[in-house]
Amino acid sequence: MKKRFLHLFSLMLAVLMLIPCVGSAEEAVVDNGVMREGLTALEATRLMGNGINLGNTLEACDNNVGIKTNAPLSYETHWGQPKTTQAMIDGMKAAGFDTIRIPVAWMTNATHLYEGDYTIDADYMDRVEEVVRYARKAGMYVIINDHWDGGWYGMFGSESAETRALAMEAYKGMWQQIAERFRDYSDYLIFESANEELGGRFDENSPLYCSDSVVTYLTDDERYALTNEINQTFVDVVRATGGNNATRFLLIAGYSTDINQTCDDRFQMPKDTADSKLMVSVHYYDPWSYCGASSAASATKWGKVSDYEYMDQQLAKMTKFTEAGYGVVIGEYGALPCSDGLKDNTLAYHTAFLDACTKYNLTNCLWDCSGLYKRVSQTFADDDILAMYQEKRQANEEGQDYADVQAAAAAEAAAAAAEAPVTFQQDAVVVDDKTALAWIMWNDGSWALTHSVGDTYNADSISEGLVATNAIITGEGKYTVGLDFTGTAQGYSASVAFAAIGISNGEALYPNYLINIKEVRINGEIYRLKGRAYTTSDDGVCTRVNLYNEWVTSVPKTARLPGGNLAGATPTPINRNDAVIAEIKTIEIDFEYVPMN
Repeated sequence: MKKRFLHLFSLMLAVLMLIPCVGSAEEAVVDNGVMREGLTALEATRLMGNGINLGNTLEACDNNVGIKTNAPLSYETHWGQPKTTQAMIDGMKAAGFDTIRIPVAWMTNATHLYEGDYTIDADYMDRVEEVVRYARKAGMYVIINDHWDGGWYGMFGSESAETRALAMEAYKGMWQQIAERFRDYSDYLIFESANEELGGRFDENSPLYCSDSVVTYLTDDERYALTNEINQTFVDVVRATGGNNATRFLLIAGYSTDINQTCDDRFQMPKDTADSKLMVSVHYYDPWSYCGASSAASATKWGKVSDYEYMDQQLAKMTKFTEAGYGVVIGEYGALPCSDGLKDNTLAYHTAFLDACTKYNLTNCLWDCSGLYKRVSQTFADDDILAMYQEKRQANEEGQDYADVQAAAAAEAAAAAAEAPVTFQQDAVVVDDKTALAWIMWNDGSWALTHSVGDTYNADSISEGLVATNAIITGEGKYTVGLDFTGTAQGYSASVAFAAIGISNGEALYPNYLINIKEVRINGEIYRLKGRAYTTSDDGVCTRVNLYNEWVTSVPKTARLPGGNLAGATPTPINRNDAVIAEIKTIEIDFEYVPMN
């Protein structure tokens, strides 16, 4: 009996000893751990092809109460997405995507970050790695980052020195844990330092993490310096973990991942001990009134000549980095699908975008939350868009000189622009540098309705059915501007997210003039402003009066009011909590345009 027991024990031990070997063999198939020698970041971005995000999935979190269940799936499905499977990832690869970006919320899965314990939950770490392995088994490049993550980056802007120090300590600890866990993966796995948080969100007040008061005193220079410091810390921490991390490709989040702000000379790429292994990440959703509109019916139009030109000019700015030897990843982009369908010209937008990326040697990751690629059914929302992605997959470029690939993409984009209309509004006023036109910039509270937001007037940036009353400024005098929402799909503006009066070329043609608001009428009734609206300019060309701009936290010293007295001045003289603001059918504003005394 004893011998039989020992025999059975020996067999069990042998089986147990085989299990790691089986696992290792499987892992070798999934990811061989090889770091390709001599491959630069620029070369790698060409091989990465076109990518897609696993959006609203592993970065899902609840910053109000948390979901502290330590059950990974309670997070993964919290924002309406299905549990990720191997078949879903295989379907992405088959659709023409060679790279997957996996946004992750690590700190909402940490033990007690605000109390100083930032240990990432083991089960959650396991689940992230499982999804990474799905992607590697599909043969895809993989990017993992730390996404919005409940807004904990607001700790960097706390008035408490202790909280600011904890934020940096947690950031280091977070990346040390991640880097050590994934140290042995091949260079097909890329770490990204953050998402959109570096720069503009250092003072975000997340109730989950920032229970002490948060200040907004950081200057732009200080925000840039802190962004650079965090990115350098990221590189240093990852490299210090050794192994494959010593030469892994690292993706550096740009300033707010905004192209213009990242191209500012105050943004600096980190120093690195590895040669030619750094990439930089920015996002592209221009114009937001088209890309981000929540309703296809109310989205502004896209596809005229100037739209193609603007896209090309913006993406061309990133050659500042490619010419310096850095890879560039547009980590998010897309004409986002809506509940009422795809926006007009979605195919043209995405085609032009991919062509411009190829032209300038940039790679990209479509932002998608089962909108275009349906994860459950592994199908695509539009056959023509699917065919376009499959045609532009990286495998179809193999064997070609990359300069020829770039030239073909540039030619395709030029041909599309040549066939585009000059304007969709055939009777629109042409605003040249000699024209001063007054209009109301507007985004409603749900971002569903818009009218020409930005310092350059755009006649085509107007939601379907919205009627605008603009005014040509001919000098000192009285003028009226207005918006009528009754013809839109919802028939009214549901509150307001942003509003301002703009006068194109006002600063150049009428320097030091004031917009003196005399009367505001909402739904035909007089509306009393809550504070004094002041005249200013963001770009030195367009004259502006903010009606509701919550992003301006203090009145600029250059603001203009009669007599120079800024007492009571505010960038939010419209109170969005007023009952009448909840359903605006019409708004009219009478103002005087006069020289400042």
